[in-house]
Amino acid sequence: MAKIETTKTNQKTKIEDEKTSLKGTLTSVFLLGLFLILSWVGVYFLFLDRL
Repeated sequence: MAKIETTKTNQKTKIEDEKTSLKGTLTSVFLLGLFLILSWVGVYFLFLDRL
């Protein structure tokens, strides 16, 4: 059987070097969640109104 040589590389990725801010992403997710919740609540109250 052939031997497979493995080499270890110590390369830092570009992602580790950059400090990214996820505050905008968090805000977007919260706003989207709020929109979905308000939509469901609105539809629920519309359903109750038509009973």
